[in-house]
Amino acid sequence: MNFPKINIPPYLRNKYILTLVVFGVWITFFDQNNLWDKYKLSSRINQLEKQKHHYEIEIEQNQRKLSEIQESPESLEKFAREQYLMKKKNEDIFVIVEEEN
Repeated sequence: MNFPKINIPPYLRNKYILTLVVFGVWITFFDQNNLWDKYKLSSRINQLEKQKHHYEIEIEQNQRKLSEIQESPESLEKFAREQYLMKKKNEDIFVIVEEEN
């Protein structure tokens, strides 16, 4: 039986290059610490760093508001009226809710 000759380029017949290619594919896709998972984890870390920065700014703003409320009774009253709809005995409150289109 005659099998047709397949022309394989010499660089693909080299066992070292073939081993290097197989190793590269293994590291990129199949290994426990593969490059694809490292990329996904890196992007997740970046996302979490952005969230951390956002929450740090929010904490600073809330601390400023808290110190302002604790320092003056007028700002405490204003905060209670706006956030919790508190009122004095002889007052009426009208809440206006704007509809979004």
